This record gives sequence, C-alpha cells and structure tokens, in this order.
Amino acid sequence: MEALREAVAKLTVYVHPSNAADVRRAVARQLSALLFSYEDRFDGVLLAHEVSVEGEKAKILNGLVPYFGVPVHANLLLFSPQPDMILEGKVEMLGKESVHAIVLGVFSAAIMSDDIHEKFKFKRKGGGGKFVSRSDKQHVIKRGSMIRFSVKRVDTEMNCHITGSLIPPHTGSMLWLSVHDAEYASEINSGKKRSRDINIKIEQNEQEHRTLNNEYSMVDSERPHKSRKRNVEER
Repeated sequence: MEALREAVAKLTVYVHPSNAADVRRAVARQLSALLFSYEDRFDGVLLAHEVSVEGEKAKILNGLVPYFGVPVHANLLLFSPQPDMILEGKVEMLGKESVHAIVLGVFSAAIMSDDIHEKFKFKRKGGGGKFVSRSDKQHVIKRGSMIRFSVKRVDTEMNCHITGSLIPPHTGSMLWLSVHDAEYASEINSGKKRSRDINIKIEQNEQEHRTLNNEYSMVDSERPHKSRKRNVEER
C-alpha cells in the first residue's frame, strides 16, 4: 500500500523520575501513547515503532518535577495517505449514494456517488445492495468486499478520514482485479511478504496500545494537566 512508509527518527523522550529503574519500558510507553493518531511532526499516523536508547546519559529538566530527556533512535511505521495514492479497504457499508470502507482496520474512507465509475450499477437487494459492473457481472462490490481505490482528499483533523474514488484505472474489487488486472496481480506477487510483515507489526502495536490504555484507565496521569504527546520531541 502506497501510504505506508518507514522512517528513522532521532527523538527526545521525557521520562518521569519514578520510571528511572526501567527507562526502556518508560520510553516505549510514551511512544505507544501516540499510536493510531495523526502527528504533524511525523506527517502521518504512527502505526508501529521500534526504539533503542542512545547511551546512558539524559538531560534533567528544571522545574518542580524534574523529568529527564532521553535521546532515542526510533524506526517508525507511518500511515501517510496523499491525493492520488492507491489504498485498499474493506467495505463496511454501502448504498446508492456512497461506499464506506475501513483501511487497515482503523481509518475510515468514503467514496461518494460522483466518484464511483459509471460502469458500476447499484442493485438493491433486501435490506442491502451491491454495485455490479455493467461490463462484467462478476465484478461486484458489496458489504465485506475488499476494494482498491484512489485517494482524493485526506482530513487530518479527523485523524486521516479519507475521501476516495473508484474512477481511476486499477480500482474496484480486489478479488476481481487479482484475476483480470495484470498490473495488480503482479503487485500482489511482489508485495505479499512485506504486507505480511507490516500486518504483524501493526497487530503487535495494537495489542500494546490496548494494554497501555487499560493501564492509563486504572492509574492517574504522572504529569497532570499536560498532554502526554508533549513528552516526545523530535530532535
């Protein structure tokens, strides 16, 4: 998927003195607090991270509660969708006027009727419906379908809410494209291993994020009235 990218960053993570006995864990917790939310400093959403602490020295900050800044080297997996990129998602809901999908199990995408290719005809069936290609009735988009679509706009204020399009070439049902679109079939064969590795990283960090949220719900914040996001700075 084009919107996924890996980056290397040098960061300063501010750790509370009470966590001095296990600095590496404290650093990981601070970064995990940023998972699955859009960060301007990274120009994307942090999906996964691997960190290493650089040396054993840290800078103590002045103040009533002397946090210390730990220099960190981080490998980051980011989700940074941009216009004209190609994304993949699972259809959660659709109707005559729109298709709504979820990308990477986290990010919402909406494709409105003006951005659905005219070759697709909406057919209502019972309480639901589906889009069927006029040229090939095997090309179907319905609830549960995995689709490939182009990005039109990204709203970072809504944590990367995506407006997409099914008009460009090589878009539509991924099942149909894998058989009838030579370019997409070639991409699948070349990208299977990388996609599997990325999914494993995301799943591991989702578990860590859930565990962290449970911990925060049980204990008070170590730094009252200030955002945890301020505890990480890029150098």
